[in-house]
Amino acid sequence: MAKISLFGANGSIGTRILREALDRGHRVTAVVRDPAKLTVPDHQNLTVITGDVLDPASVTEAAKGQDVLVSAVGGGGGDGPGHLATIAPSAKSLVAGVRALGAGAPLLLTVGGAGSLRTPDGKQVWDTEGLPEFLLQIMHAHGDALDFYRTVDDVRWTNLSPAGTIEPGERTGVYRTDVDNLVLDAEGNSRISTEDYAVALLDEIERPQHVGERFTVGY
Repeated sequence: MAKISLFGANGSIGTRILREALDRGHRVTAVVRDPAKLTVPDHQNLTVITGDVLDPASVTEAAKGQDVLVSAVGGGGGDGPGHLATIAPSAKSLVAGVRALGAGAPLLLTVGGAGSLRTPDGKQVWDTEGLPEFLLQIMHAHGDALDFYRTVDDVRWTNLSPAGTIEPGERTGVYRTDVDNLVLDAEGNSRISTEDYAVALLDEIERPQHVGERFTVGY
């Protein structure tokens, strides 16, 4: 059983991560700006606290005594520029907050984006023609966050990029992983349900394979 703090527990991805963690018997502290808005039912292993992912001191407080600090902030379900503006800045705040705990700090595991993943033609997803400008901005914000994480060598971190398409669906427990390449199925599609994304993230918590790097998941 791991002790996990989770920022972004109210979001589409964060909600699934929270439920998957509780279903596996982990102890979870959901860190949210407004606890009244948390949609997950009460659970004996769930603690809810108020916190701000953009405040390093708040991050430090949430991370104390934990095995893993998960951030699903910016991972989906955003509603405009405010959502976009948290992605890259939160990376710096999360690292600073965890770094303050020194050698006993938890692993930092963050929800990333698919834009920087490589496609079979050697380009990156964000080079695909016809993508809307706002989506490109989100992709590049996640790319900036990943670039920052890759400069960090004094905090244990992992960044998990989703498939090209991630949306609510079935929990199958079956998925494939790669590091920097988009995971494609036999028909050339890249997709994952938010439920199976959460499965992959919890599997990484229980059996770490990608500390200090980004990896991705898809069917």
